[in-house]
Amino acid sequence: MTTLTPAPGDTTVRRPGPPAPTAGRRPRQGGTVLAVPALVWYLVFMVGPMIAIFVVAALHWPGMLQPVSFAGLGNVRTVLDDPVFWDAVRNTAVQLAVALPVMIVCAYMLGYYVAQKPPGHRVVRYLLFIPGLISTPAKAMVFYAALSPDGLANGALESAGLGSLTDAWLASPSTALACLIALDIWAGIGFTAVLFAARLGSVPDELGEAAQLDGAGHWRTMWRVHFPVIRDYVGVVTMLQFLWTLFGSAQHVLLLTQGGPGTSSTTLSFLVYQKAFIAADLGYSQTVGVLLFLAGLAGLLTIRRVFRQNH
Repeated sequence: MTTLTPAPGDTTVRRPGPPAPTAGRRPRQGGTVLAVPALVWYLVFMVGPMIAIFVVAALHWPGMLQPVSFAGLGNVRTVLDDPVFWDAVRNTAVQLAVALPVMIVCAYMLGYYVAQKPPGHRVVRYLLFIPGLISTPAKAMVFYAALSPDGLANGALESAGLGSLTDAWLASPSTALACLIALDIWAGIGFTAVLFAARLGSVPDELGEAAQLDGAGHWRTMWRVHFPVIRDYVGVVTMLQFLWTLFGSAQHVLLLTQGGPGTSSTTLSFLVYQKAFIAADLGYSQTVGVLLFLAGLAGLLTIRRVFRQNH
């Protein structure tokens, strides 16, 4: 709409008026429609199995083709009265208490070193990433070849005149769990270091330069300047490695020790597999799975609180 206003000299000037409102204009809803397939996938393949774990945990199910009956809390009492379960709890706690701090601290230091771009830093990145490219069975075979009675570790000890220290590392109750922890650390430390290096690379260089001008060395700069900046990212990586160690250790146990000798290397995740596919006690297995799920949830909340930014 335009208006006519008189101007000096009996002339008129057309001035544009406000635009007419557009009737029936609505915000686009295309984003919601595009999210429907992902939401359906999440409900079917994530929420569905999670609910199924709680359902099976309340059943007495002695095998896939066996009759099923309601057990209620009977499976919980059976699990809590089983000494094998408490051995698995102890082994899992030791595994997390040793592997997680060592992996995160060493990976952060390696990532900081790579982020400083020393000579050959690109090659170092590729070398750190190699364990992440090797399949789990191949990693297990490498450790089996190194730790078998006639393997590389015992051969190196004998060559150094320390033959009295040789041992059947994977078959000894005192060292089997330690070998699995070493495998977890070796498999995860390189990939985690690459993640830290990528995040540290986005930290402004001015922060490190200012700290060095104030007299701070690399050690203080690494922990007092850069670490607080990426504290939340360290928490995310720690949660990922916590979940991987808690739920993914079963494959290493299965390939190297089968939970033995005895129960010296049985972890909670391996106990879930053992009871479901070897002992054919699905109710017991999923009860342990529920307890493992609750332990993972509590661990995630604890890690999130520990690494929460203070500002």
